[in-house]
Amino acid sequence: MTVALLPPKMDFVFKRIFGNENHPNVLISFLNAVLNPVDPIKSVRLKDTTIEKSHLEDKYSRLDVKAMTNKGEHINIEIQLKDEYNMIKRSLYYWSKLYEGQLENGENYQKLSRTICINLLDFNLLKHDKFHSFYRLKDCETNEELTDVMELHFIELKKMKDVKRIEEVKTKLEAWLYFINQPDSELVQELEKVEVEIKEAKAELIRLSGDRKERERYEKRRESRLNEISALSYAEEKGVKRRNIEIAKNLIQKGLDDDFIIETTGLSVEEVEEIRKEQN
Repeated sequence: MTVALLPPKMDFVFKRIFGNENHPNVLISFLNAVLNPVDPIKSVRLKDTTIEKSHLEDKYSRLDVKAMTNKGEHINIEIQLKDEYNMIKRSLYYWSKLYEGQLENGENYQKLSRTICINLLDFNLLKHDKFHSFYRLKDCETNEELTDVMELHFIELKKMKDVKRIEEVKTKLEAWLYFINQPDSELVQELEKVEVEIKEAKAELIRLSGDRKERERYEKRRESRLNEISALSYAEEKGVKRRNIEIAKNLIQKGLDDDFIIETTGLSVEEVEEIRKEQN
């Protein structure tokens, strides 16, 4: 019986594949595909994904994949499944902590190295159709680049085109993203034949998917995420309800009739009547 593959988009599965010391070529290939450097990355050193707190009140953070390249670049990769409406600020925060964390007390600023944050998002964030966007510090008028020491990438998985044939895959990055999106597709099966690192990543995913403990961990992680989504949806519904009640109170004070209030707020007849009683 064929075992269903775990989704590479799940954070711990992603880390097992791309942050695996036994498969450094997978991460190297992915980074070269994202960054497209003139001088390709040749080696990486994985680092502890915990961001150390400088002060007791600092926010605790744990990254998905954290590495240093042979060129001394510090790189963080984050995968985010749900839009929590803080992605840009969150990425800037992680970048700043990685950048700051390079120096010990009294060390020279010249020791600070290029720091890159790569964000893989399973939702749409930016208001354009490109699936890959990256940003550096530039002059707003002349577009002159101040420095490349800061670089933020946003890869929006839902903006990937649905293609069926390998000939339609134009870049190595697209190949990796199709693997992350649909690892069991016929397209990825074809990509495995020509992309050795994707074949290696797929083999590790198959191994993980057949591991009972890893699958149990996935189910617990999935249940936890569903509970988070449910709690967030409930909180959002409660917030909308409170807002509509406040609107209804204001409309009642202005002397407007129940039909208009019900149509405006979506509250029931009984709810509007109850609010009227409380207002009297």
